[in-house]
Amino acid sequence: MAETERGAEAVLTTERLVVRHWTTADQARAFDLYSPWEVARWLGRTPKAMTDPEEAGAFIERCRKRSADPRYGAWAIERRDTGTIAGTILLVPLPYGDGDGDGERDGEIEIGWHLHPDSWGQGIATEAARAVLAKGFADGLTEILAVLNPDNTRSAAVCRRLGMTCTGLTDRWYGRRLTEYRIGRDEVEAR
Repeated sequence: MAETERGAEAVLTTERLVVRHWTTADQARAFDLYSPWEVARWLGRTPKAMTDPEEAGAFIERCRKRSADPRYGAWAIERRDTGTIAGTILLVPLPYGDGDGDGERDGEIEIGWHLHPDSWGQGIATEAARAVLAKGFADGLTEILAVLNPDNTRSAAVCRRLGMTCTGLTDRWYGRRLTEYRIGRDEVEAR
């Protein structure tokens, strides 16, 4: 894989973006991304904004662990024109059962995105997600899910732009009620 100008390993590129591994040099931007409540409110079982810059270092380490298998990961989305990290894109196995991440996996794969507010409304989530879906399907996946807070209208709009189908509410993951979207490889290939 190629490296970006900052030395981070690129996973893929699009016209405007580089999807790459998070590095320790990204700690300040990770904190800037996950410290606003307007971002954090949509994330996790019990949403919590980062309050200490050291939390960003732990976040980057978790991303590295989630990216150990080259098929999956939690990667930085870097703008090619400015080198600024716009957010995170992830393609990871959904946790089985209570969602604590310690249980056996049931084979279902989640795509997700978290963008800094300065990158909202620019099509970045859709562009990055479309490329990551293509990567997942090229790596052999047959179906990919997105699960999101039912009130997260911005992410729901991204799911619709990606051609994902809403299958309703579920409480299968992360210990909370979420809206589930799905898309299959055959649906993408038919376009």
